[in-house]
Amino acid sequence: MAPSRSKHANQTCVIPGGFTVLSLQFSTDIVAQHKICVKEHRVRIEKTTQRPLDRTLFVLNIPPYCSEGVIKELFSQFGPVQSVELREKPGSFEHSGPKLAKYFTPAQKQGFRVGYIVFQKAISITVVKSHPHDVPLVVSTEQRPVWTGLQKWIHQYKQSFAQPDKLQEAVDTFMQDYDTRKEQEAEGQKEDAEEQLEDEEGWIKVTRGKSGTKTRPHSEVSNQKALQKESRKRKRKELMNFYTWQHRNTQKEHIAELRKKFEEDKQRIALLRAQRKFRPY
Repeated sequence: MAPSRSKHANQTCVIPGGFTVLSLQFSTDIVAQHKICVKEHRVRIEKTTQRPLDRTLFVLNIPPYCSEGVIKELFSQFGPVQSVELREKPGSFEHSGPKLAKYFTPAQKQGFRVGYIVFQKAISITVVKSHPHDVPLVVSTEQRPVWTGLQKWIHQYKQSFAQPDKLQEAVDTFMQDYDTRKEQEAEGQKEDAEEQLEDEEGWIKVTRGKSGTKTRPHSEVSNQKALQKESRKRKRKELMNFYTWQHRNTQKEHIAELRKKFEEDKQRIALLRAQRKFRPY
């Protein structure tokens, strides 16, 4: 005898890999459903990042019309959500420099993505995994409408225009953060430069430069290296000077020889002119 249909109702669907299947329904007027797969995020290498192991949910097959805000609203029914991160493919958490405003970030590719949802409480992960697959999560409601199609394009076109006051505020905030980071880097470099270094015998020697210049500690070993470098430079300079002096002497000797030959030629020509006689016959 076949089991009754009500017996299998309100049950979770777990597929190989430990993923729990959840159903998404765009609106109450649309019957078609979309399936997403969720799983507790357990990557030991990311234990100290912004994805805690006991409160992070990994989501696959998120449709393009679901933004981070929409995902946060959908999963808030299982517990308070701390953060949502959508990516094109799974990967480690990347933090590259300061967070830029939307005016300076390139547009993301539209397509199915993966997500990392961080809850404030660990119990929310269990609640999500126990949600029945035949009870869909409604994406667009009257209180939370989601734009699609032509309305979405018109909305994105209007949002693409930057308001001068908000743009100026974003630029000012970025420049303040940039100046703060530069000051911190300068202080860190100054502290590193003032550290004392010991030489091989255990002596400590610290030198300070002029005001406004960076100070650099010198040890006896570094002083010896500097002296050797100066000695090599001095010898190289002396050798170059010797070659220059030799070249000059060679030029002087050549010029003196040319002058001597010129005087001898002048005397020979004068002698020939004196010996010349008029002989008509």
